[in-house]
Amino acid sequence: MSDRTLETAANPDSARASLEAVRAEIAKAVVGQDSAVTGLVVALLCRGHVLLEGVPGVAKTLLVRALAASLELDTKRVQFTPDLMPSDVTGSLIYDARTSEFSFQPGPVFTNLLLADEINRTPPKTQSSLLEAMEERQVTVDGTPRLLPDPFLVAATQNPVEYEGTYPLPEAQLDRFLLKLTVPLPSRQDEIDVLARHANGFNPRDLKAAGVRPVAGPADLEAARAAVAKTSVSAEITGYVVDICRATRESPSLSLGVSPRGATALLSTARAWAWLTGRDYVIPDDVKALALPTLRHRIQLRPEAEMEGVTADSVITSVLAHVPVPR
Repeated sequence: MSDRTLETAANPDSARASLEAVRAEIAKAVVGQDSAVTGLVVALLCRGHVLLEGVPGVAKTLLVRALAASLELDTKRVQFTPDLMPSDVTGSLIYDARTSEFSFQPGPVFTNLLLADEINRTPPKTQSSLLEAMEERQVTVDGTPRLLPDPFLVAATQNPVEYEGTYPLPEAQLDRFLLKLTVPLPSRQDEIDVLARHANGFNPRDLKAAGVRPVAGPADLEAARAAVAKTSVSAEITGYVVDICRATRESPSLSLGVSPRGATALLSTARAWAWLTGRDYVIPDDVKALALPTLRHRIQLRPEAEMEGVTADSVITSVLAHVPVPR
């Protein structure tokens, strides 16, 4: 174990400072998108996965690559297409004519950060090949389970405006994503900054030239996870999380409310956010801050509510406004 690893493990404040530095490093490559950056860090702390929703060209791929570079993690990208097979993701057995034996050829899922680009463009059979990897941190090929690296995070993207020829993710798979983050179009000033960087020679394919360097590593992440696990949660906060999730089940606009797994996810993300902001205890504002990204993909609108312009975010916002906040 290196001196840096020992220091980080003994000092959670050092781990927090390192993860804060990650945001500054990503900003060297990605303009704006602070919420998406924070969400990805929260997901890493909670050992969860992220669904990134945004139109093409808003730096979703660059965001994941910059995160991996600043954390010194391995990353791979898979472009999901209608003809993609499960073995293209998980790997397969390859026959070696020299030895007359089959050997396992790992697929791109064997990485730390897997970018599943346009995941809704591949059929359900291939989508489901990720379910075991996301839930069990392993894949089974020819009856043999094979463990994935730690940390392991799936960052899947989907286009919110072009649904022709897509396969919407089923509720069971959506529920496996810890967070659903929206990646919006940049503001006018942010877009001006993007163009200025490109005019000055910025190359999104060369992060080293942009100055992005590792400022944290697996040791920092492990120390941070241990500190998050010690973040205290009062009985009042637990009750508040449960009341929010139960209120979604009673909403007349929804045909499906948040499950107990969703309540567990909200508690987990609120703890991570509390620790990132410098506290060792959770307050109601932490729960409110993570409610939208944690719950928006775990509810289902009734068709009539959708026709009236109701959105998942508006329902959750209404629930937060009506559920009593603990004092």
